[in-house]
Amino acid sequence: MKKIFIKISTCVFLLFLTLSTTPAFSADYHVAGCGLGSLIIKENKMVMQLLAVTLNATGVQTVGITIGTSNCKTDGLVKQDKIQEVFVAVNFGALEQEIAIGKGEKLSALSSLLGCPIDQTDRFSQLTQTNYSKFFSGNPTPYSMLNSVKEEIVQDSVLSAACKI
Repeated sequence: MKKIFIKISTCVFLLFLTLSTTPAFSADYHVAGCGLGSLIIKENKMVMQLLAVTLNATGVQTVGITIGTSNCKTDGLVKQDKIQEVFVAVNFGALEQEIAIGKGEKLSALSSLLGCPIDQTDRFSQLTQTNYSKFFSGNPTPYSMLNSVKEEIVQDSVLSAACKI
């Protein structure tokens, strides 16, 4: 068992040594990658980077990569889609009520999350109210409702040009 651990440790050390000499890591973090370790440990010595890897392994790095925090970068598209999905899931009941009446704080926030300018909030609210039955018929889920809203935005000549979905 001890021999296996030494072999694995040696391989990991050699991997980090190899990667630390390549120019591929010109981001704001070193060989340990983005995550909690890159925020706390700025020194690029091998021992410190092994500690950074350990800190990254706490699960914070996975979250950081997913939503673009902890010094992790995303292209913005995946991050924005996830933010929209989480927002709709958390506020699904309130959104159903606000869409039915055609106004509300959560509905305005959804408009903003979908990249619609503030001067188009009323048009967005009207569009969603008009299509309420499409969004909430059958057994809707937050994901299906969000996709239906996006489809209606694309079909609206003004909102499709104004919103950034």
